Amino acid sequence: MSHDSFLKADELTRRTFLSNAARTLLGVHLFPMFGPSVASAASASGAEARAKHVIYLFMSGGMSHVDTFDPKPKKKAVMGKTEAIATKADGIQVGHYLPKTAEVMDKVCVINSMNSTQGAHEQGSYIMHTSYGLRGTIQHPSLGSWVLKLGGRIHPELPGYVAIDSSPDLTGGGFFGAKYAAAPIGSADEGLKDSKRVSAVTSEDFDRRLSLADKLNRQFHGRYPNADVKAYEELYREAVSLMNSKDLAAFDIRQESAATRQLYGTGRFAQGCMLARRLVQHGVRFVEVQLGGWDTHYDNFTGVEGRCREFDQAYAALITDLEKTGKLKDTLVVVATEFGRTPEIKEEHKGGRDHHPSAFSCLLAGGGIKAGYKHGLTDPEGGKVKDGLVSVQDFNATIAHALGLNIDEVLMSPTRRPFKIADKGKPVMSLFA
Repeated sequence: MSHDSFLKADELTRRTFLSNAARTLLGVHLFPMFGPSVASAASASGAEARAKHVIYLFMSGGMSHVDTFDPKPKKKAVMGKTEAIATKADGIQVGHYLPKTAEVMDKVCVINSMNSTQGAHEQGSYIMHTSYGLRGTIQHPSLGSWVLKLGGRIHPELPGYVAIDSSPDLTGGGFFGAKYAAAPIGSADEGLKDSKRVSAVTSEDFDRRLSLADKLNRQFHGRYPNADVKAYEELYREAVSLMNSKDLAAFDIRQESAATRQLYGTGRFAQGCMLARRLVQHGVRFVEVQLGGWDTHYDNFTGVEGRCREFDQAYAALITDLEKTGKLKDTLVVVATEFGRTPEIKEEHKGGRDHHPSAFSCLLAGGGIKAGYKHGLTDPEGGKVKDGLVSVQDFNATIAHALGLNIDEVLMSPTRRPFKIADKGKPVMSLFA
């Protein structure tokens, strides 16, 4: 690649070039996983940090609120095959597909008054993750990227932001750059790929190649004074540091006991939740785990039952496990989705439900949030927010506030446009204990 073409290349092209060079020379892969240095104890705003970590569980496809966390037992036409069951929290009911979750709702805050301006999957997921509308002219940083940018890493060697089974389009660094994107994990039981020296490269060869790379880097940076190149030099150095870290074992769920494995279950989402707990215990600040398949236009009740079967045991296990280990008090566990589903049941679609951004539910637990608490109210059918409306931006501002981040801090994009972590959102202070 020529000097001019390298400097003119877009970020993905430069990243691919440098990553491939690293794999060829050293046998390692450069992950977009390292943010700023270890976080300071207090935020610039002076807000008290109630939480240190976030586990963000994203229900992709649009989780039906009336079948899960906002049931309407007096409205059979709305509920269809779903029945409401009591939980351990007074005054909170859930759909009968969530019996294990019902047992931990005394530790959870349910927000029944979420509202979004976006009713399509791509746009709804994007605004939920970034607080901004999808635009063709700019890629906004994801919430995890903002947390990493404003709050910094906790562990000096492990990535600050990890995404498990999640879309890179929703967990990228946006205009912050690849340094603030999530380290991607495809399958939790495979851990962090390409994080060890390949067997074909001996330790002596690796050290020799690393020395050669350092020499080439010095020459390269003299010729190409580019900010992206400098950023990837830092990624390169920190990737090597991660390889030598004793805490790389944080990514290995095989080290969990048989009892813990039984607690979570064997599903892919369950494994992701178990890995997320391991990662926050080792000092990873923000972990996202995705569970897809909630787009129940057709045969809603069969679809919801199947998704809840994946979610129920894993979520209850995560809350139970974090509390048992003392980490729930400083870990904010988020359950989010892009929108809800219509109260109206489409019989012509085998009992399906369509997209419904006007009202839906999300959950928060731990991290200083009130336990066994219900915020907001929808109308008797679950179609509109009647009281306590929470916008997507308010929801993200609440997460940021729990972490002690300054939600009013303005950062500029490369085109000199101002942005904040939650746009104009304000934290819902009544949710905090």
